Amino acid sequence: MGNDSQNPTCFTNDSFKYTLYCTVYSIVFILGLLTNCTSLYFFSCKMKMRNETTIFMTNLAVSDLLFVFTLPFKIFYNINRHWPFGDGLCKVSGTAFLTNIYGSMLFLTCISVDRFLAIVYPFRSRTIRTRRNTSIICAGVWLLVLSGGISASLFSTTNNRGDNSSTTCFEGFSKDTWKTYLSKITIFIEIVGFLIPLLLNLTCSSLVLRTLRKPETLSPIGANKERVLKMIIVHLSIFIICFVPYNSILFIYALVRSQAIANCSLERLAKIMYPITLCLATTNCCLDPFVYYFTSESFQKYFNIRPRSKLDSIFKSETPLTVKGEPTAEGAVGSVNRNGANIQLESQF
Repeated sequence: MGNDSQNPTCFTNDSFKYTLYCTVYSIVFILGLLTNCTSLYFFSCKMKMRNETTIFMTNLAVSDLLFVFTLPFKIFYNINRHWPFGDGLCKVSGTAFLTNIYGSMLFLTCISVDRFLAIVYPFRSRTIRTRRNTSIICAGVWLLVLSGGISASLFSTTNNRGDNSSTTCFEGFSKDTWKTYLSKITIFIEIVGFLIPLLLNLTCSSLVLRTLRKPETLSPIGANKERVLKMIIVHLSIFIICFVPYNSILFIYALVRSQAIANCSLERLAKIMYPITLCLATTNCCLDPFVYYFTSESFQKYFNIRPRSKLDSIFKSETPLTVKGEPTAEGAVGSVNRNGANIQLESQF
């Protein structure tokens, strides 16, 4: 989305972005390809029990891989500052980027809401948290992000530079294009793809923390509280590091590019910070596997990482969360007889 300023007196040299993009994209490509291919292989072939959260994580890994596969083209472009792959692949690359950024936020939000329901409403959410409903939600997320990505990428066309020496991609949008189309699309994806997921994550996290503060919550398996806290920290950290800076600058950038705000200092700030925050946003591909680690004990065992205790995980489907007594060895639903008393267990995830 880099563009020369419409105001010639407000020129900002942002050529550093090509080296920055090339470096960051190369790192993200290597790490993202290895971690997400491994994760997807595990979810598809090695995980014996597939639950609702696993479905969300599988879709998140697919979203990351779709973007990772387009990075070699972006790396070539930023090294040579020339796009020889045609207008169609330019659009595909733009769609993959937007699908990954906003798809990741939405799928992370789905995981957060799913954990909220399992922790705060373990019984009442059983009819909601089904594989069928999860599949429908995932299909809805894909439909939403692909629609938004395709709509925005219609303007990710190739253009010739001023001297016709090379072809650009993701650059050269006119003021009229920003004012007529891109600013409206940006506001829509900012609200639906960023603000709503951010508010949902903050709300779910605060309600889970409030539940954990109750003395009767998880009292027999207190080690799980630490694990839930780590889960919340990972989710919010990805939003704060990857998505909040990028979407904040994108919103400002859209305002100055559409001339809704005419401020040279703000335009310079947006042009300098946009490449930096965009690189931060792309690193979500490498950070998402941490979500898998803290969400699935089976994921840990696959890599021979032992939890500190058998009760130190509430995120796998085999283990109940809130227990009025104690779980069986297999974490099965039922009751345990101890000292002649029946102890009713909570439902499984």
